[in-house]
Amino acid sequence: MPSLKPGTIIPHEDEDAVLTEAAIADQDARPLTDAEWEATKPKARIGHPSTRAPKVSTTIRFDADVLAAMKATGPGWQTRINEIVREYVNSQQLHRQ
Repeated sequence: MPSLKPGTIIPHEDEDAVLTEAAIADQDARPLTDAEWEATKPKARIGHPSTRAPKVSTTIRFDADVLAAMKATGPGWQTRINEIVREYVNSQQLHRQ
């Protein structure tokens, strides 16, 4: 059981039953059924979408002025660097499939 905040009052079983019964009777506060909970689950995966060619994390060193210039282009600068390197690889026929 997770640790609770000091002063948290946990109802006894009989108190819990009374609270649950009152919640069921109140249309605005009734508990969800298992089927309703299942329907509320997100259908999409949280996070980046999966891809056949996922990006690979790496460490690379750039001259400070080059890195500053790329970062100055705003959000997406890493994607733009990837595109620049991809163009070079394709132009040099280094890309093997």
